[in-house]
Amino acid sequence: MSTDPISFDDTAIAFASRSDEELRKARWMFRLMGNEMVVDIGSHLTRMALRIGLPVQSLVKQTIYSQFCGGETLEESIPVVDRLGQEDVSTILDYGVEAKESDAEFDANVEEQIRAIVFANGRASVPYISCKITGYTSFSLLERMSAGEQTPEDAEAIALLKVRLTRICESAAGSDVAVYIDAEESWIQDAVDALVDALMVTYNIEKPVVFTTVQLYRHDRLAFLKRSHQAAEAGGYFLGVKLVRGAYMDKERARAAERGYPSPIHADKAAVDADFDEALSYCLEHIDRVAFCAATHNEASSMHLVRAVVAAGVDLKHPHVHFAQLMGMSDHISFNLARAGFNTSKYVPYGPVRDVVPYLIRRAEENRSISGQVGRELRLIQEEIKRRTDA
Repeated sequence: MSTDPISFDDTAIAFASRSDEELRKARWMFRLMGNEMVVDIGSHLTRMALRIGLPVQSLVKQTIYSQFCGGETLEESIPVVDRLGQEDVSTILDYGVEAKESDAEFDANVEEQIRAIVFANGRASVPYISCKITGYTSFSLLERMSAGEQTPEDAEAIALLKVRLTRICESAAGSDVAVYIDAEESWIQDAVDALVDALMVTYNIEKPVVFTTVQLYRHDRLAFLKRSHQAAEAGGYFLGVKLVRGAYMDKERARAAERGYPSPIHADKAAVDADFDEALSYCLEHIDRVAFCAATHNEASSMHLVRAVVAAGVDLKHPHVHFAQLMGMSDHISFNLARAGFNTSKYVPYGPVRDVVPYLIRRAEENRSISGQVGRELRLIQEEIKRRTDA
């Protein structure tokens, strides 16, 4: 018999807040997402329909959008936020708008992030917001910054970017809200790292406000994590870090092969898993200075951290130890962790349907590409439907 303090097999807890109708809808959704042809054709047709102005937004909103997103606005997301909070699962607000290019769009994104901070500050169940630096400046500028090739004309754009980031972090620091800053592609990540490190030096003195993201599918990131901790120790500030496996593996390997440089990605999944779990252990060993979030859908890594926390005698509600999963996925992990007493969140994207479609397509493609992900989600949903039928 298992002596673990938690089980991820309890579907009654995992789906307690879902109605029978919602479960049947989720089952239908994951069945579709398990079909590669449907995902490929559906993604292509959705992009094309939106591009030429066909009225498909209502269909998207009623299907994949409602599975993975909170609402088109903060206000529309309140029922999702409240529902999660009732299950002791907090919310990480993620404004899902991306792929913008103009200063007006970047400034509008900043205003929305500040609105999200104000919204979160009034709700104990929303301790974090999430953002991408590519939401506040052009990808090409970050490329030049990472390569050390910025032009004299870039100086103004860099200054504007720093002002935008400062406004967001100042707002968060004055609130009871922290900011998770996403990782990006490796060829712009050096610029992102430098910007986020500077923000942590400024804002993480009294509490962890700014969190960087470490992608452990890169073979150099475990060493980066340790250097970042050492810098925080030396500088007298908290290291805030979100640990993920990574989101750009195929793109990274293809670019490395095309341009003839060594791939930054680990050679196999076993190496990624080993680094991820070692990173969890390292952060836990240094929770006096490191606040971290295990952002993973991996059951083994989640259990690894659960066991480590219990073995170390760390308070399950220690403010520096957090778990997170995406809305609409891995409810068996999220809700069972929360019921057992761990700090657990769901990433809740929100934003206009048209603007969030790129995020939704990535979710569909990610579920298809992660070995066993769709099958696992389907199996658990079907088990809960059967349990309710037999009850």
